Amino acid sequence: MDQLIKMAEQQFLQERPEDKKHPVFSSGDTITVDYQIKEGDKTRIQSFRGVVIQRKGHPNTATVTVRKISGNVGVERIFPINSPFIEQITVNKYGKVRRARIYYLRNLTGKKARIKQRMNPKEM
Repeated sequence: MDQLIKMAEQQFLQERPEDKKHPVFSSGDTITVDYQIKEGDKTRIQSFRGVVIQRKGHPNTATVTVRKISGNVGVERIFPINSPFIEQITVNKYGKVRRARIYYLRNLTGKKARIKQRMNPKEM
């Protein structure tokens, strides 16, 4: 069973075009994810801009959780990084955090929810 799953994952990765390379980002960074939405027979691209709460999974099955505040309500969305519906990922700001999963951000609002900014993306 495990071999079948691995074969399917490898086949999926081979079918993906290589031009969809995503930038390097980690938790605490503010990113914009442009993804396709199908409504009936039409498709459109919608942007979701927010702070990366976590990244998890292996390179084949990696997911990223992005959180934003919309109308004083926190909205989180989980995106599979290798999804064919993701058009592009843009890094807007590099954040400086000390944890890989910043769930504590869910309980903070206003100025307390700020994340310090890193100038250099190589700086960890």
